[in-house]
Amino acid sequence: MDLRATKGVASRFAEYIEELSEVIGHADRHGPLALYCTGLLLPGVRKSIEPMAARITPDAVGAQHQSLHHFVAKAPWDEADLVTAVRAFVLPKIAEHAPIRAWIIDDTGMPKKGKHSVGVARQYCGEIGKQDNCQVVVTLSVASDHASLPIALRLYLPEVWANDKARRKKAGVPKEIEFQTKPQIALDQIGQAIEDGVPHGVVLADAGYGNDTAFRSGLTELELEYAVGIQGSTAVWAPGTEPLPAKPWSGHGRPTKRLRRDDAIKPIAAKKLAESLPRKAWKSVHWREGTKGDLVSRFAALRVRPSHRDTLRAAPHAQEWLLIEWPEDKDEPLKYWLSTLPADTSIAMLVDTAKLRWRIERDFQDLKQEIGLDHYEGRGWRGFHHHAALSIAAYGFLVSERSPIPPSGSIIKALAPKFPTSREAYRPRGSAPTA
Repeated sequence: MDLRATKGVASRFAEYIEELSEVIGHADRHGPLALYCTGLLLPGVRKSIEPMAARITPDAVGAQHQSLHHFVAKAPWDEADLVTAVRAFVLPKIAEHAPIRAWIIDDTGMPKKGKHSVGVARQYCGEIGKQDNCQVVVTLSVASDHASLPIALRLYLPEVWANDKARRKKAGVPKEIEFQTKPQIALDQIGQAIEDGVPHGVVLADAGYGNDTAFRSGLTELELEYAVGIQGSTAVWAPGTEPLPAKPWSGHGRPTKRLRRDDAIKPIAAKKLAESLPRKAWKSVHWREGTKGDLVSRFAALRVRPSHRDTLRAAPHAQEWLLIEWPEDKDEPLKYWLSTLPADTSIAMLVDTAKLRWRIERDFQDLKQEIGLDHYEGRGWRGFHHHAALSIAAYGFLVSERSPIPPSGSIIKALAPKFPTSREAYRPRGSAPTA
């Protein structure tokens, strides 16, 4: 991001917190709101409550810890209202520099030891690239070419949690929260964004969502375009092919309207289709500058029809784009997308749109490494979501400032008039003694 002049940062931060305070409820919560967001913005190895309390008020750690813990884990304010207030403040500032282009759905895992923290189960954790004990949150971010902001975040509750009344009660899971798949959670978030009047964008998601036909159909029903990842095993009707019409009525029984296939006329896996394409079908496309130079790869784009359960349908699925990435130096295709962008969309625009999903990866990196999204140590539903919403609030201020991340020295100096002599010298209660 371009560095905005940092003069007046403290007053702008105070204005920001004042706007957020309007949805936080009782006036006693306004101070903890400002202090918690400040703590998340300050440098430090851990952004859990006690270490933050030590950085903010080193002479009264115990009292500050108690105050912040009550604010996050106990106080009955609505995290969705806070995130909505962040969105209302930050999105106009993003749109000043570039229009909103995309709504990005994704999830991120947070490794956890033990099994008592809400939602923790053995499941795939993207952060470590394998199955392990972790919490997983589903998010919706809004993105332009230059900035992005998460506007919804919800913990995925595995079935072993959703169906365990005792664990739910102990963790304070609301009664209305039932088991939902990640794509179902994502569709709820998108539906709420539409209801709230968030500027529309093309929905982007990886294959964890794009492989779900119900998710893609839900987006179409909501009149949203998408460019979502799929697996190479996903079957499609190649260009120029489609299902056979229903069998002619024989005069006996009820006429059928269902489409058909046979041994000669049938869909093909996206990977096999890619491998059958002639060399002239592939184009070299540049989509943005990376840290090590221009990002360029080889792509093909075809008009196909999805084939999922179409033998139960009376009409074929509508045509969509199948976008395939196959770098010259790879032995097989790397990625696949289905997209409902218009039929006259250029391959360069298809690639540019699909690749904009990288912004959510940047969001997660900054939210975890710099803001401390995954540092919360409580076990309850309310505290987890409150901490997540406050992390988005702190991140939103940096986005609104168009500040480099991690926070610049000027912002740190403006928001932190005093520090402990050694910022990381404080040792939380119960920790092992230092040598």
